Order: sequence, then structure tokens, then C-alpha cells
Amino acid sequence: MLVELRHIHKRFGAVHANNDVSLTARPGRVHGLLGENGAGKSTLAKILTGFITRDSGDILLDGKPARISTPADATAAGIGMLHQDPLDVPAMTALDNFMAGMPGRSPVTVLRGAAAEKRFREIAAGLGFKLDPRDRVGDFTVGERQQLEVIRLMALGVRTLILDEPTTGISAAQKDQLFEAVRQMAREGRSIIFVSHKLEDVCALCDEVTVMRRGEVMGGRVLREEGRLLDTPARISSDLVTLMFGRELASPSRETHRQEQPAFTLSGVVLDDRRLRIALPEIAIRRGEIIGLAGLEGSGQRLLLQHCAGLLPATAGRLLGRTDLTHKPHKAYLRAGIMYLPADRLKEGLIGGLTLQEHVALRRSVAGKAGTFVNRASALDGAEKAITALNIRGRPDSRVERLSGGNQQRAQLALMPAQLDLILMEHPTRGLDVESAMWVWKLLRERCASGTSILFASADLDEIMQYSDRVIVFSGGQVAPPVEANALDVDRLGRRIGGQMDA
Repeated sequence: MLVELRHIHKRFGAVHANNDVSLTARPGRVHGLLGENGAGKSTLAKILTGFITRDSGDILLDGKPARISTPADATAAGIGMLHQDPLDVPAMTALDNFMAGMPGRSPVTVLRGAAAEKRFREIAAGLGFKLDPRDRVGDFTVGERQQLEVIRLMALGVRTLILDEPTTGISAAQKDQLFEAVRQMAREGRSIIFVSHKLEDVCALCDEVTVMRRGEVMGGRVLREEGRLLDTPARISSDLVTLMFGRELASPSRETHRQEQPAFTLSGVVLDDRRLRIALPEIAIRRGEIIGLAGLEGSGQRLLLQHCAGLLPATAGRLLGRTDLTHKPHKAYLRAGIMYLPADRLKEGLIGGLTLQEHVALRRSVAGKAGTFVNRASALDGAEKAITALNIRGRPDSRVERLSGGNQQRAQLALMPAQLDLILMEHPTRGLDVESAMWVWKLLRERCASGTSILFASADLDEIMQYSDRVIVFSGGQVAPPVEANALDVDRLGRRIGGQMDA
């Protein structure tokens, strides 16, 4: 299906989120929509899928004007979207989610039992997915939840598929699987719009690209013809970076603030969450040190972070910080200067429905710095300072769920106390463009310079190699002792994650 967006405008108060945006997505091709956080990409995607109503402009499908005011309108027109956070019910099985997601007029709704499962398996096999429809979605990784959503969209007969930041928080293997499925869908004649801030993903997948900056189209470029790149990846990336940011970006430096004395020690720790049991090696986390946790998603990195945050008790072993923290409640870890920033910002890191100002007030209450009543003036001042210091694109009265993913991450960082001994992070640059990611790590390294230690998990092996002093590899239920990052490269690290621990 040929999709044309012409002169789209959308305002949110004083913010001109889409300013005269035009884009054409052709059948059989993958069209990249690239831009920094807050560039207006997701707003444009939500306009096309009916989640947001445009102020002005036209949408044409196969050359004919289309009225899309609701998600149901978009579905009826053959347009579907894979959201950053897949739409599913974790307590239900994959098959139940598949069937529940069908609108009343769809022929799939009359399918029951074996017939529905057969249809599910047919679509999954055609896309190269290996999901068991009888498994509970709550046990799925983010990548598997995405696959489930794609299967549902294909069952709906989608002819145009929009993928909104789909590689955020999934493993390299899952990304390869997703990309191959996208190429297959394009070969079948569907038009694909791939929304991303990641240059490497756009270069690896897209046939052409449109670049946005602060709500406007900065330009575009054809990347491929007949499946072959028309230029070198380096030159393409350089051109796209300039369009995204208006300038070239300096490469991040590799530096260390690691000291000799340990800040935290894990001894004989065994962790078990009923699905996975791991025995950790002896780990001494030094002051100012950055340790990267590498491995396929679900291999135990999250268990270690949750244990160090006081959220998952060990079945054996001890955790020593300023004091013995073994089996202490979560508040004892907070008092010990430990902060946990989870990957799922809205479900675990922030509170949907609350504003930035209210988050600042809540932080002060938890820290014991608030009185009986909320000091709104003080909270407003704190929110304004956080917005300025961390360049959050929002206002004190902005509800956190309405911020872009990158600005939600900045909001999490803004809520960190000034003095910390240990920061625990899952996917610290998840959803961030390259400039924002560099800015976040600059901020974190400044923390390390003052003696704060950092443990972080990331699916991005380049990020692990760029910023870690040491790396801990998780593979197949095994956890290797920490190894110096400068003794590894991305290839060796990948082989260790694949099970060759001595690579």
C-alpha cells in the first residue's frame, strides 16, 4: 500500500510536534523515520495510526484521501503499529492474547481452540518466529512480546506496518530475527515505516530514510536499490548524523575513574527467581568503577541488579557495603546509597499519571526531607532545576507518560539523589539517540569521578565495550568472573555470551 503524508501539523500547547511534515512510504520497501529524541517521529506514527488527531494536513492511501481519527480507522484501512511497549496481557497465554486482539468483524474471532492455534503457528512459521502459543506472555522477553504483536497484526491483514523503536531492549539475536521478518513482509508487498533513532539499525534495514529534527523534516536519502547499499555505511552515517543534529558528533572518550578500594562485595551469592537459578562468582565492586553485565536477555543480569538493590533476597551468600546488607529490607539499601533505575521506566521507575513536579515532591518525601504537607513551591523549583540541568523536554506540570522515552530516562536520572555509592541500571540508554546516550554517560562518569560505582546491563555490546572497566558475562545459567574490558573486543564478548566462556 502506498502511504502519503502531506503537510502534517500537530501542536501540543506551545510545542509544534509536527511542523509541515511530508513523507511517502512505498509498497515493498522499508522507509526509515530517523531523528533524535523528541524530534516528532512517534507523534507522526500515532497520527497515521489514529492514536492522535492531526491539526491539519492530508493522509492518502493508494492515492485516495483517508480519514483516520481512531486506531479502529487505521486497522480498517490496513495500517498497524508495533509500539515500543507491546500491547498484551501478561497473565494470558500467547494464544489468548492473539484471539483477544481480534476486532469483532475479523474472521479470526470465530476461530476457537485448534483452529486459532493453527492460524497462529502458520503466521509464526512464515515469519521465522518460534513462539509457543500455549506459553504465558508474562514469561516472554520483550523481543518475544514483539513477535506476538507482529503475528496479531499480520492476522488482521495489515498492509502497512509501523515499527516504533522496535530494537530497544531486545537481544542482538532477536533483532536479527525481527529484521529478517520485516524484510520478508516487504518482499510480500507491504510498506514498512521503521521509526528509530539508531543509525546502525536504519543502515542495516532501510531502503530509504526521512530525517526529522524538532518537529520538522530535515531531508531524506535513498539508501538501497535492489537490496544493495548505494554508499558506504560510514558515509551514510556521517550524512544522517549531520541531518539529525546539524553537526558531526565527537567520538566518546574511554576513561576510567576506578579506585583500588572496594565499595561493595558479593560473596557466595546464589539467586533464584523460580525460573532461573545462578551462582555468582566472588565480585568486589570498586569505588568509581563501571561494570557491564553482558548476556542474552533473561540470563540473570536483572537478578543481580535486583539483588544489589535489595529487591531480590539471595538463597545463599552475603552482600557487604558500608555495612552487612544481607537480608536487609529495600530501605536499608536506599540508606546505603544504592539507586536502581529499571528498564521499564513507566511500570517500575516512574509513576504514570504524576507530573514531574509531583515526582520531585515524592522523592523528597521518600528521602525524609518533606514535612507533613507538600511544599508545592519547593517542588516546582526542584522540577524546574531538573528540567534545566538534564535538558528534559517538558514542563513541571507534564505527566511523565506523555514524555518521549528519552525524556522519561532523563526524568529518572533527575530523581537520583546527589550522593550515591552505587547506581544500578538496566539498559541505561534504551530509547536514546546517539547524542543523548553520550550525554547520559558523561553524566554517569561525572558520578564515578566522585566515587560512585555503576553496574549496568545492556544488550548493546558496543556500549558494554565503550564504557565498562570490567565485564561480567552471563550465558546458559553460568556467570563468569569479571574480566577487564580492555582484554576483550566485541567479537570475543559475543562468543562468550554464546557459551565459549574461554574465548
